[in-house]
Amino acid sequence: MYFTDRGIEELDKRRGEEEVTLSWLAEQLRTFTDLNPEFETAVDRLATWLARLADDED
Repeated sequence: MYFTDRGIEELDKRRGEEEVTLSWLAEQLRTFTDLNPEFETAVDRLATWLARLADDED
């Protein structure tokens, strides 16, 4: 298990039943990056990966 899995597990446990829009997620990622600019590259890579998921299936 990676260290980051703990955060993922907590997210799933606390909020796994909720439904959100991708616009909401994008806004949360912007806010997180504004508060934590040292994670800008990682957030950008995650957002790009999520945006292109469906492209991989084609």
